[in-house]
Amino acid sequence: MRQVREVLGQKWGMGRTIRQIARSCGVSRDTVTEYIRRAEAAGLSWPLPADLDDAALDARLFPGNPAHLNQRPEPDFPWILKELRRKHVTLWLLWTEYKRQHPDGYQYSHFCERYRQWVKTTEITFRQVHKAGEKVFLDFAGDTVEVVDPFTGELFQGHIFVAVQGASNYLYTEAFPGEGMCAWVMGVRHALEFFKGVPRALVPDNPKATVVRPCRFEPELNRVFQEMAAHYGTAVLPAPPRMPRAKAKVEAGVKFVETRILAALRDRTFFGLTELNRAVREAMVELNEEPFKKLEGNRRSCFEELDRPALLPLPALPYEFAVWKRARVHIDYHVEVEGNFYSVPYRLAHREVEVRLTARLVEVLFQGKQVAAHQRLWGKGRTSTIPEHLAPAHSKHREWTPERFASWAATIGPSTVKLVHDILESRPHPELGFRSCLGILSLGKRYGPERLEAAAGRALSFRALSYRHIRSILEKGLDQVPAETVSAPAPLQHSNLRGAAYYGGGQVH
Repeated sequence: MRQVREVLGQKWGMGRTIRQIARSCGVSRDTVTEYIRRAEAAGLSWPLPADLDDAALDARLFPGNPAHLNQRPEPDFPWILKELRRKHVTLWLLWTEYKRQHPDGYQYSHFCERYRQWVKTTEITFRQVHKAGEKVFLDFAGDTVEVVDPFTGELFQGHIFVAVQGASNYLYTEAFPGEGMCAWVMGVRHALEFFKGVPRALVPDNPKATVVRPCRFEPELNRVFQEMAAHYGTAVLPAPPRMPRAKAKVEAGVKFVETRILAALRDRTFFGLTELNRAVREAMVELNEEPFKKLEGNRRSCFEELDRPALLPLPALPYEFAVWKRARVHIDYHVEVEGNFYSVPYRLAHREVEVRLTARLVEVLFQGKQVAAHQRLWGKGRTSTIPEHLAPAHSKHREWTPERFASWAATIGPSTVKLVHDILESRPHPELGFRSCLGILSLGKRYGPERLEAAAGRALSFRALSYRHIRSILEKGLDQVPAETVSAPAPLQHSNLRGAAYYGGGQVH
């Protein structure tokens, strides 16, 4: 019957001649003419009715043929579709079970052909049969939702993350303020918690947040995304570039979310992502509960029956989002991360290290091995030092020492020596002042030793013991202004101001 359909399609659908059709299909012109004559006599037209399967077409074109009077038992195609999603189940296995129940049933090739014809009549095109618990497809919807910031009143766009189970089409959606790495990682984490299990593979598209360098054969994954997948014990299989069929599941899921969820929310105003996500979650639950039109059950029941039992268990702790950075260890055995300073073993001075930054911890790695871990500091200019990381005073590995800085400062002048001494003395560990001293002494190359000495003297008079203050004095030329012209501001005189006597005559600190 496939050949008959091809002949009718070329004749009525494409308007080709009988000679062209015969050459294309590999049959005689008489056969082509006979097929067309029988189709016209049966009252058929193009395109053929969708519910006209091969058996019905055969019966209409060749009535009275004894081979068609014996109707064979039809397979249960919806049941076959559901069983194919189970692990290791194949059409061959299902056909053998069918033949065991119906010995006079269809042979394997006809069985497969009828199944594929039935699939074409359903709403969803099952070009790929996804096994239960095998894959979850990930993407962001193309449409966004306008959100009002409840504190500032500013408008921003909510981006909708979509995760779809391969076998059951079970959906998870969530709104994020963007589509960066954090949104992808947290979207996957929340989706897996919603599914209460982990698939064998995650199938994202190819954004920079997940794939650094797209490639059909060896894509280079983003390190954070790969680390997150390893934490959950799953693999990442990015969809091949420019192959939309490979991610048809999530494409259909995104379209469904856009037409059934976002379109329904188009006239609502949301104040904050929390309110938007509440509405999205309600619509998502309703969508997952909606019955299939041509199959039994719904997305949720199909998920509970197929995907849920096949998923891997979640780890004991959820993945904590982390950012990777590269840093170079300074002479004070500290690395600077987000404006704060963290110590590492002194042997790594001047070496390049990797830093893994989470909301709680700062981990420093050298050649893939952790060498330091600190509680994360917030703000700017704070320091976390582990005493064991500092070089002992007698260590031959100690490149910089207080004596070396004092010797360098002595080539400039006594005020500079005093400034260096006071800076090192003011720190809990002298090494914590090395960076400031190095910066101050290097200013002598730019402004000259005379100006640096004058700036050091002025800074000592104000107890401004930092590189930042010395640099400011030199940049503004205050080192060249006589000291007596720079005086402290006169105290304010006002009847409401109380003097030291009001507090018992004690000295105010």
